[in-house]
Amino acid sequence: MFHFLAYIFIYPFILVISILPFRVLYMVSDFIYILVYHVFGYRKKVVMGNLKIAFPEKSHQELTEIMKRFYSHFLDIFMEMIKTFSISDQEILKRFKLTNPDELDALMGRNKNILLMSSHYANFEWLFSLNLRVDHHGFAAYKKVKNKYLNNFIVKSRSRFNTTLVPTKEIRDTIAQNDASDDSFIYGMLVDQSPKLVKTHHWSDFFGVKVPVITGTEMLAKKYDYAVIYIETTKIKRGFYETKMEILSEDPRSIPDYEITDLFMKKLESKIRKEPEYYFWSHKRFKHMRTDKELSVS
Repeated sequence: MFHFLAYIFIYPFILVISILPFRVLYMVSDFIYILVYHVFGYRKKVVMGNLKIAFPEKSHQELTEIMKRFYSHFLDIFMEMIKTFSISDQEILKRFKLTNPDELDALMGRNKNILLMSSHYANFEWLFSLNLRVDHHGFAAYKKVKNKYLNNFIVKSRSRFNTTLVPTKEIRDTIAQNDASDDSFIYGMLVDQSPKLVKTHHWSDFFGVKVPVITGTEMLAKKYDYAVIYIETTKIKRGFYETKMEILSEDPRSIPDYEITDLFMKKLESKIRKEPEYYFWSHKRFKHMRTDKELSVS
């Protein structure tokens, strides 16, 4: 009953916000930024802790400026996520552009199935719109929201862009079932999340330390012999993004284990270093980390 009442309360708010013009939407974002950053200080210790580990060479003032820009972007993403519930196909394609569509078309022509490796950088919510221009049937792994009513609403909204959302725990079974089909599929996964230590198979370099990484995407690519693509998104200005796709491998079985995942982490770190404010620092990015000496002992 509580979940239903919460949904009834939140639903009108989402609908009203989603139909606002972008100019007004960002005015709301600026107001919420004041509350979140200056009044409540939401997860500021976590954000600053992450930044200190990632950029030990920067001064406290420099890190504070990055943190402020991050929170501004963080609230923009929240508003843009809500806007997704009502935005038209034409509008989102104008605001979220694929810069190398010909390369993607050629890749789809050569490969029946493709795995996309992406991250919590820039506007990962609008990555769903890429399925508006691909021939392959699009699937995306996602983490369920505990409120089943709100979860169903989110799934329905995101599915507008020809995307089938699959809970993370079910993506392996979905790929196995689809692999037996004659159709072509493309799967999107956010790979920069930290796995549970008991499920960790590999530690990768990330900002000068070793962190546990998700290797499931790479292992699925090897198991089913799917092409692997890295997605890199750039924020052009407020509400406008460009993304490009880079082939990591069309023959993943020929590459030693974990090299694809390490390459993804290296490219992600390089992108973050250029514009760190667009990465999601509010998560504990270095919750588990080790040095080379610790890894050799274990």
